[in-house]
Amino acid sequence: MLQPSDAWQPSADLATLQLRAAMLRQVRDFFYRRNVLEVDTPLLARFGVTDPHLTNLTTQLSGDSHNWALQTSPEFAMKRLLAAGSGCIYQLGKAFRDDEQSARHNPEFTLLEWYRIGFDLKQLMDELEQLVQLLLVDAPAANYLTYQQAFQRYLQVDPFAVNSHSALQQALQSYASVADVARRETDSDTLQQLAMACVIEPQLDPAIPTFITHYPASQAALACLSNTDSRVAERFELFYGGLELANGYHELTDAMLQQQRFVADQQQRSLLSRPPASADTRLVAALTHGLPACAGVAVGFDRLVMLRCGQQHIRQVLPFAIDRA
Repeated sequence: MLQPSDAWQPSADLATLQLRAAMLRQVRDFFYRRNVLEVDTPLLARFGVTDPHLTNLTTQLSGDSHNWALQTSPEFAMKRLLAAGSGCIYQLGKAFRDDEQSARHNPEFTLLEWYRIGFDLKQLMDELEQLVQLLLVDAPAANYLTYQQAFQRYLQVDPFAVNSHSALQQALQSYASVADVARRETDSDTLQQLAMACVIEPQLDPAIPTFITHYPASQAALACLSNTDSRVAERFELFYGGLELANGYHELTDAMLQQQRFVADQQQRSLLSRPPASADTRLVAALTHGLPACAGVAVGFDRLVMLRCGQQHIRQVLPFAIDRA
């Protein structure tokens, strides 16, 4: 349980805050040079997310019985801007997630998110790598692994095989930290996410940025499925320094498919005993109007600062972590 601190001083030291400010300037200069428009969408909105693995913080306004959601990401609002003709855009600001506090997560954090019209996933990964090399001056060239290759290399399991669930459960018995949970887990996606977070990620070389690509179609979130392999989604994540830094998609533009995924999210939330979450009807309307073909990515800015400063806890790079907020 969170124990609030009575200390009034900042969580981070002054040198870290000065470096943080310099990195914020670098991000804005990076996108200014590329003619990508900075936008500033609402943090408080009528709808949250349906994703069964995310939870919005909520509040109420005086005289209004509706729960308003603090946004876990500016994605939905930014896509409405894209549908309205904004062109390529980025946002650098706060987001909120009601997850367990840890060395990597503060409930209020700074998120960098951008969308590039006409980009495919490789072009977006190239641009992200350029930004990482700008902000983290010693970062080497990135490595690439597909989701399937990562599971085969580190767990000797093919996640797309017919018997993958039982094979993965058996493989995870060798890892004491997850063996009991894995033995009981009936949902294949949850089991794969457990394996990725607790077994595969820790084995990735922390000295080399690594893109994991071609996630299972069942974990597509808001990404398109591959045109050449319906088992996989056009989605990637970037890992570096022992941290997950980014999550990117070749964005789904089909309103009907998006509505179907919202329904599937609700079914999954029910199976996981999570409360229902209202789907964002304005996003569906924007997709119906027409979202241009684009690729987008969200990057944890605070984690980039952690890597630049060599810090092990997110509180060490925030002006005031949650216990001092």
